[in-house]
Amino acid sequence: MQFLFALRSKGVTDNRVLAAMEKIDRGPFVRGLFAERAYEDMPLPIACGQTISQPSVVGLMTQALQVHPRDKVLEVGTGSGYQAAVLSQLARRVYTVDRYRRLVLEARALFDEMELTNITALLGDGSFGLPDQAPFDRILVTAAAEDPPGPLLAQLKIGGIMVVPVGQSDTVQSLIRVVRHENGFDYDELRPVRFVPLVEGLGRED
Repeated sequence: MQFLFALRSKGVTDNRVLAAMEKIDRGPFVRGLFAERAYEDMPLPIACGQTISQPSVVGLMTQALQVHPRDKVLEVGTGSGYQAAVLSQLARRVYTVDRYRRLVLEARALFDEMELTNITALLGDGSFGLPDQAPFDRILVTAAAEDPPGPLLAQLKIGGIMVVPVGQSDTVQSLIRVVRHENGFDYDELRPVRFVPLVEGLGRED
C-alpha cells in the first residue's frame, strides 16, 4: 500500500496502471549492489551503462500511453525489462527491443520466470523500430531522442500514441506524447525527465 501511495502522490492515478505496478515486483529487475534499493522511487544503474527508471516515471509514462487490453505495444529500450513487464499486464502483446544482447537475455529469463508469455524481447536497433511487426497501437521509448524518430512515427497506427523523451542533452529533456491522426501528428509536452540517449546501432559489451 505504501508503494501505491507513493505512486499516487507523484501523479499516477490510473487504477489499471496502479494494479499492474502492484502486480510486477521491481525487486528481481535490480541486481547487485543496488538490489536493496529496488523499492525506492529512484532510478538505479543496471548492466551495460543503462538505468532502470524510477517507479513513478514508469507509472507516469505508462499512464500517458493509455494502453488498452487489445493493444500491440512496442517498447524501445528493454533495459532491465521492468517497463515491459508492467506493459504486459495492460496490453495484448508487447514487443521490446534493445541494442545490448546481455540485457535482452537477462530480461527474457525474468519474463520466463515470471510467466509473462505475451512479451517478445529482441536484440536490435530500436531507433528503427520493428517494421516486420508494425503498425503498433502504442510505442514507448525509454531513451531520449533529439526528435521523435521518423521510423517510429511511421510504425504508429492511425489513432495510436507514442510516448518519448525528447532533448538534445541529458540535462534538458521533456516527455512528449505523440498522437497520430489521419492528417498528421499532435504533440503534447508532459513533464521534464532525464533518460540515457537513444543511440543507433548495436551496443558493444566489452
